[in-house]
Amino acid sequence: MKRSFHYAWIVLLLAFIALLSAQGVRLSFGAFITPWEDEFHTNRGVISLISFISYAVFGLSQPYIGKLIDQHGVRKVLSFSILLIGLTTICTFFINSPWQLMILYGVVASVGFGGASNVAGSVVIANWFVEKRGFALGLMSAGTAAGQLLLVPFSLFLIEQFGWKHTVLLLGSFLTIIVFPLIFLFIRTSPSEKGTTAYGEVESTKIEIKKNEQKESVSILKLFKTKPFLFLLLPFFVCGVTTSGLIDTHLIPFAQVCGFSPTLTGTAVSLLAAFNILGTIVSGHLADRLSCKNMLSFLYGARAISIAILLIIVHETSFFNFFISQSYLLLLFAISFGIVDFATVAPTVKLATEYFKHLSVGVVIGWLFLSHQIGSAIGSYIPGLLYDVTGNYDISFIYSIILLLGASALSFLLPAVVNNK
Repeated sequence: MKRSFHYAWIVLLLAFIALLSAQGVRLSFGAFITPWEDEFHTNRGVISLISFISYAVFGLSQPYIGKLIDQHGVRKVLSFSILLIGLTTICTFFINSPWQLMILYGVVASVGFGGASNVAGSVVIANWFVEKRGFALGLMSAGTAAGQLLLVPFSLFLIEQFGWKHTVLLLGSFLTIIVFPLIFLFIRTSPSEKGTTAYGEVESTKIEIKKNEQKESVSILKLFKTKPFLFLLLPFFVCGVTTSGLIDTHLIPFAQVCGFSPTLTGTAVSLLAAFNILGTIVSGHLADRLSCKNMLSFLYGARAISIAILLIIVHETSFFNFFISQSYLLLLFAISFGIVDFATVAPTVKLATEYFKHLSVGVVIGWLFLSHQIGSAIGSYIPGLLYDVTGNYDISFIYSIILLLGASALSFLLPAVVNNK
């Protein structure tokens, strides 16, 4: 018999589009750093403080997003979060000082970023997929990388052609007029809302779900006393410091400081995002087949090596001049970092669902993403401060490498998953 098309794939596509749009706008922050410095006659530390506030608000919202989803469903939380981001982005057109930007972008829009995040996406994918869940989680997470691929270079292009003010008008209108109605009208929190079952759901799965409907309440104090939670939480914090914090926020201004052209910088960002998509999808596929803790250990170690390339660009390029130029080193970094960028999400989430399947997994994931976003906040702010003091990013790259090596070791020390069948 021919298997009919399942609505779960529509939900996956919509979740992908939602993350692409909302997180793509968020990740475009780096493209606005230099224009905002010029517009408001301020320094990088002040602009980085806005990023710090944004990530902090984003992160603190994560545990509460799960509760809102439980009360109101993914459709309302996700769609109205996108509407909030869109309207706030449009309002940015009218600001004339950094403190207004701190309120609009740092606080209001960041509440929206928190609602249109991987927490909401993970919940809806877990609801709709029994088969191919790891693969679907990987594809969903790739939406953020796709936003980085499309909207960050597009923002750079628009800023160069029309200025930052017209750029925020276009981005905000896109979210408000196109993405919000699409998500609100067509996404559904669970299969029951469409009168169907999850993809790959069979009778035995239904019995297992009913058995696990009553989850134990989550005690954060107890969680912090467990090795699996701590050894997932701390590396995921480092993940935030080094990805969204350091590289996604400061790669563009770093490239500008090094004298790379806008075209080359845009190419590097596009390559990073393209290989980020590839790495995220492959990671989701492999998470169902390999040891997730060993995958995480490898990914964090490989990320440390890739950041070392940035130190080579500014200090040791003469050693490589006989076969490679600074431009190619930047592109090499973009490819290598892209492969391991968001690739940590799928194995981290999968391990959380396995270690804590007796608990409310959504709340556990919310706390993990809180640590990630706090790391992102610190990771975006400190490099800006250090740049104002030293005029370079050397110290930021060095401490990131050390943190990543520690994250790799902690991941390797995670306990093996025991499957009770």
